[in-house]
Amino acid sequence: MNLLGREIRIEGRLTRIARLDADRYQFLDDPETMIEALKKCGRRIDLFTFMQRLPETKPKYAYLMESDNLAVLPVSTFDHWWTKQINDKTRNMVRRAQKKRVQIREVPFDEALVRGIWEVYNECPIRQGRPFPHYGKSLERVHAEEATYLDSSTFIGAYLDDKMVGFVKLVTDEARTQANLMNIVSMTRHFDKAPTNALVACAVRTCADRGIPYLVYGNFVYGRKGQDGITLFKRYNGFSRVDVPRYYAPLTSWGRFAFRLALHKKFVDRVPEPILAKLRELRSLWYNRKLESAAEAS
Repeated sequence: MNLLGREIRIEGRLTRIARLDADRYQFLDDPETMIEALKKCGRRIDLFTFMQRLPETKPKYAYLMESDNLAVLPVSTFDHWWTKQINDKTRNMVRRAQKKRVQIREVPFDEALVRGIWEVYNECPIRQGRPFPHYGKSLERVHAEEATYLDSSTFIGAYLDDKMVGFVKLVTDEARTQANLMNIVSMTRHFDKAPTNALVACAVRTCADRGIPYLVYGNFVYGRKGQDGITLFKRYNGFSRVDVPRYYAPLTSWGRFAFRLALHKKFVDRVPEPILAKLRELRSLWYNRKLESAAEAS
């Protein structure tokens, strides 16, 4: 649904929750105007949620609120990141990519880029112990998904012998205060060449050159999961946790009631972490075994 020039996504059955389609990448300077428009749109919406823009971390609105967390890297200059914000191990990983002939460069959005992304997505069906959601997508669907927010996007490609082995889609907010790594994916077969480290380094340089003060790499932690391999990768590359307000504006009496009962949360967020950890372990074993069986059959 398009409202006030913004694409709005509505999710949920019992509790209908609306948010910007570009939530985390675009922000509202006047949320009350959007809330009033949502009330009059003719669709049933119980809650509208939005996040506060960096660098403001103290609540500035009176709506219902929870803390969300981001992995944030303050950016001044590339040299400052290289010498002060990362350690020798991370620097060596970036150098490894150079020694292994991985070339990193900003690239235009065109058919060659889309095909390269499509090949990266379809390299492996299982990543981090679970099905990779982009695996098996058609070339047309990849084109449509990567064509979003082109006016505020920068694409960075990692190439080995002119073949794409990884990429970044970097999306900058309207105020140009933060750039978000919407996508950062590399081929698993080239893990030893550290293309992802080199892509992060190029993203830092891109922000520094454009005067963008914050680089955001999704959440620092997800749910109650705590630190995992991805979190450690973010930490080694200079990112740290920043808690920011996420607001929930009730548009119906049910919306206010649902928030109080935490019905706006996903079911998985209510499961104790020790149980989730065991389930993730079993899931990883299951999919790895399934992948091995498929490889043996072929």
